[in-house]
Amino acid sequence: MTATTRTGTRTGGTTRTAAGTKTRATGPARTSLPGATAPAPALVVVAHGSRDPRALSTVRALLGEVRALRPALPVHLSHIELNEPLLPDTLGALGDAEPAVLVPLLLSRGHHVTRDIPEMAGAFPARTRVAAPLGPHPLLVDALHARLLEAGWPARVPADGAVVLASAGSRDPQSRAGTARTATHLAARLGVPVLPAYASAAAPTVPEAVRALTARGYRRVAVASCFTAPGRFATECAAAAPWIVSAPLGTHPAMARLLLHRYDEALRTVGTAARRAALVP
Repeated sequence: MTATTRTGTRTGGTTRTAAGTKTRATGPARTSLPGATAPAPALVVVAHGSRDPRALSTVRALLGEVRALRPALPVHLSHIELNEPLLPDTLGALGDAEPAVLVPLLLSRGHHVTRDIPEMAGAFPARTRVAAPLGPHPLLVDALHARLLEAGWPARVPADGAVVLASAGSRDPQSRAGTARTATHLAARLGVPVLPAYASAAAPTVPEAVRALTARGYRRVAVASCFTAPGRFATECAAAAPWIVSAPLGTHPAMARLLLHRYDEALRTVGTAARRAALVP
């Protein structure tokens, strides 16, 4: 099947995703910018997938929040692996003519955003664009901060307090850089050190980060769960918390708003590219 995925402006036989990755385009150039009277492109939320049944129920509830915020917008669920519907199934059900924006329910850039999702989308003729992942972004920090407060983070900043920002981890340096930026923004919000740590594929691990902060004299070390839903990684990281641990971000209102922000951002990028192309003689 010819790949005609619209993940960005086509130049020189390639398309560009919102994450900045170029992919070969083999079909004719088509714009995914809807016309003045065309319906809005569908929002396809791309979750990772998990064997933990709580993850699927959490993601479905989050999509319910998104639909409540924007009732007229078609919103579809998909997964990279482990849960149904898988992204190819969702794209296949959309059909060739319906444009869509794929928003990764992932908290930083990495291989899934830059390679896996665009390659899956490229196998279908539907006009699609891959949006940026959810983080880093101030709305993500809002959700992390709120979850820490719910877990018992004191309103008065503790002099001996620090936070470990626990995330899934990736070998991709873009992913680690994004997590580090989120940690920096959360530290500015809390007024205490925030050390990024990972459940797999990167260092330090959450126990290592806890030990490093304890060695520096921080006696109250909280773990902020930078996960979209409950699952194995979130459970393992929570078990390493020496003090309080926040819940996964789940259906916090900022998460639904952030998904819609990334959707709108992707459409604005398409519109800007189209207007610039129209000015080229």
